[in-house]
Amino acid sequence: MLLALQRATHSTLEIIGHELSDLSLSSSEINAMANLADGNARTVRQLAASIGARPSTMTGVLDRLEQGGLVVRTSRGDDRRIVSISLTSSGERVAAHIRQVFSDLEHRALRGLEAETISALKLGLAALAELTHE
Repeated sequence: MLLALQRATHSTLEIIGHELSDLSLSSSEINAMANLADGNARTVRQLAASIGARPSTMTGVLDRLEQGGLVVRTSRGDDRRIVSISLTSSGERVAAHIRQVFSDLEHRALRGLEAETISALKLGLAALAELTHE
């Protein structure tokens, strides 16, 4: 199953990269934008957890997204060490486009599968996502 997941990941990233090549964003940047597309601001730690990255890795990703005018970082008033990440209006448009590409690709890939099969697949992927180094 893990080999199939690796192949699916490679194929998916290739398709997404091709379909979003006009954005000139890395896969990590696309992932961050897709996770922010719901309009909810997140801390760096929360966003890193959402995309499966370390908070230290997020610094470079957020630097590039901020330089591109897609996200803004703001300190929380009660604790300036906590930084909140949110989309700019330009970022909202880009994130919506990314989410649409994701949705279209998911629909193409899963078309014809039974709802029970899709539910089982989601459960398996969630279990894999929760694995930690032991």
